[in-house]
Amino acid sequence: MDQQLLFLINREWTGALADRFMALLSNWDVWFPIFLFLLIILFVKGSFKMRAFLITAGLIVGINDGLLSRTLKRVVDRPRPHQAIDGVRVVDLAKAKPRLLAIFKPATVKLSRPDLADVEGRSFPSSHTINVVSAALLGVCFFGRRAAWGFGLAGLVAYSRIYTGAHWPSDVLISIFLGLGSTLLLLSALEVLWQRRGEAFLPRVRAQHPSLFAA
Repeated sequence: MDQQLLFLINREWTGALADRFMALLSNWDVWFPIFLFLLIILFVKGSFKMRAFLITAGLIVGINDGLLSRTLKRVVDRPRPHQAIDGVRVVDLAKAKPRLLAIFKPATVKLSRPDLADVEGRSFPSSHTINVVSAALLGVCFFGRRAAWGFGLAGLVAYSRIYTGAHWPSDVLISIFLGLGSTLLLLSALEVLWQRRGEAFLPRVRAQHPSLFAA
């Protein structure tokens, strides 16, 4: 079932425009300069809630990516589809400098020829999926329904990881729940920590904002 769904998404439901769009969604290095610029502006100009959201998101996504995801990748040690099966479409952006210019070029598509001796990353879980789901959930926790669009974007990024041949469908599905569960636990812990210890570090701010979710 996992392989059949992979083939449908990766081989059948494809097209030139979809290749470029999905490759774009899967490439964090293209978006990093833009995100960094926006984050700096939002942090400097934003309210307490915005700053609390950015700091909280940075901490939680960092823990999910650096601890949860990397640990599971080493423990499970599951090959990516293009490392395990012949003929998986490996879709990526074309080479360009600066990297952002790759969006104006056709995506590159190669068919896999498995070589497990040459491993670049592992398949389970999907760090991209965990991270974007985590960010989307935090957006809703802090800003309510106004931020619900984040789940749509997270869903597209998660789908792109299957489309580009980087992950099995089951990797992505389970990673969604991992991201949601871990984020809720970590967010609850940070809220308790702020309420109990925030006054010791930032007494004035803690007095004005007794909760991380305060307006």
